[in-house]
Amino acid sequence: MNIKPLADRVLVKPATAEEKTVSGIIIPDSAKEKPLKGEVVAVGNGTKDDEMIVKAGDSVLYGKYAGTEIEWDGDTYLIMRQSDIFAIL
Repeated sequence: MNIKPLADRVLVKPATAEEKTVSGIIIPDSAKEKPLKGEVVAVGNGTKDDEMIVKAGDSVLYGKYAGTEIEWDGDTYLIMRQSDIFAIL
């Protein structure tokens, strides 16, 4: 990965959205919920006030509108502050 987040920022690869419901109905792209969990790909060094708790490889839960979506090498990532992450799974 050529992206290195700065300060207290984290790069997250969102989990894929569900394709089907429990009953087998296929969900169209326009109706899919934005995933609220993902895998941490890279982390910054932190700040003097905040040390980094998450690390690369962690599965995390984050807010619905957290982070900024970026495209890199055909993949979609979110870059967000560590404080936007609710929990490590």
